Amino acid sequence: MLKDDEKTAAIENDYRAAPLGHRERAICDYAVKLTHEPHTMEEADVAALRAAGLADGEILDACQVTAYYAYVNRMADGLGVELEDYWELLEQRRRSSSG
Repeated sequence: MLKDDEKTAAIENDYRAAPLGHRERAICDYAVKLTHEPHTMEEADVAALRAAGLADGEILDACQVTAYYAYVNRMADGLGVELEDYWELLEQRRRSSSG
């Protein structure tokens, strides 16, 4: 998707330190908050996306993709679905690069 291996690796390691523009960073901030602290979401979070230049349809897309990803993960966890080897290798790579 990104066609930029270095940028992809930087995002996987820590998106906050990756070379992202304001718009991309706002989307990542929104997705992380919605994933980890959904009970704290408020209109200001949507306003931050608008301030970063996203249209309402793009905000809806970001919300739906984030929510769907969470849903699929909860379903897999709830049913005891084993992850593909790719995800384990990715996690090992992330751990080794973070220290």
